[in-house]
Amino acid sequence: MAFRRRNKSYPFFSQEFLIQNHADIVFSLVIFILIGLMFEGEVTLYQYGWRDWATILFYFFITIILHAVVQEYILDKVNRRLHLSKSKNTKFNESGQLCVFHLVSSVWSFYILITEGYLFHPSSLWENYPHVHLRFQVKFFYLTQLAYWLHALPELYFQKVRKEEIPRQLQYICLYLLHVSAAYLLNLSRVGLVLLCLQYLSEMGFHIARMFYFTDESHQKMFDVWAVCFVFTRMVTLTLMFLAVGFGLARAENQGLDWDLGNFNTVLIRMTVLLLVCLTQSWLLWKFIRFQLRRWREFRHEQASRKRAAAKQTPRPVKRDSLGHHENGVIKAENGASPRPKKIKAP
Repeated sequence: MAFRRRNKSYPFFSQEFLIQNHADIVFSLVIFILIGLMFEGEVTLYQYGWRDWATILFYFFITIILHAVVQEYILDKVNRRLHLSKSKNTKFNESGQLCVFHLVSSVWSFYILITEGYLFHPSSLWENYPHVHLRFQVKFFYLTQLAYWLHALPELYFQKVRKEEIPRQLQYICLYLLHVSAAYLLNLSRVGLVLLCLQYLSEMGFHIARMFYFTDESHQKMFDVWAVCFVFTRMVTLTLMFLAVGFGLARAENQGLDWDLGNFNTVLIRMTVLLLVCLTQSWLLWKFIRFQLRRWREFRHEQASRKRAAAKQTPRPVKRDSLGHHENGVIKAENGASPRPKKIKAP
């Protein structure tokens, strides 16, 4: 999806400028209104229901427009300067879009964790479960997350993603939809906020490193920084899930399944959630190990190629005789004179 190209620019606030950019001006006002909705004027509590689908559908269309804005006004301009190949161009656009989304989502979720007090009181992540009543900023965050990952499905068509890349992108899109929906519907919104914040920070580091790598393949050290963040995120995620779900909810008083109260604190559901998280983290670690092994093999191959190229460029030393060197079939001494011939005694 792309906006129309403008061949001529007009002075600001002129009639021609307003006519040409009226759609962008109205869209900017809509964005300011949406940003204002992130901050509450008064405390109001909400629950999830079937009407959420209408809200998700609205944010779904808004997200498609935002995607097109980022693509046209940022990524396309960078791509025209870099002159990347078609495959690298597709991956660069993917990383650029996800980098913007991860940055906004991580800052937004961190802000919610601070204002709600979850960061300074970790026990609040599982105490007083079920967390049925949500403040507007928490509910708004989850609905926009679902809208974004749903919009990523038609974007595979809009961005003309290659068939080889579609299965890989479908994997992480479906995983995000599954985990965000589970945290929202099972009333595990507090734990989900922490995990999404950590996951988005880790993924943002990867996509920043990949974008720098596409601009200059010598930029490899940022992948090492991301590797440390990735391992740290996996450790914190597993620790927090076992602490909150495995121990915190297991010791809660309200055990049982109650659809009306939104209580899903049963052994089966807790074990299913833990199993789902463990399988996902194991799959991510497996992909991480394969990625690091591929990088190591590429590095070794590059080093071997450089050594072979350096060996070919080094001139081989010329072997010399003990008395001097040959010139036109005559042996010359080191000073350039011919050695005296040996006299043969007569018999």
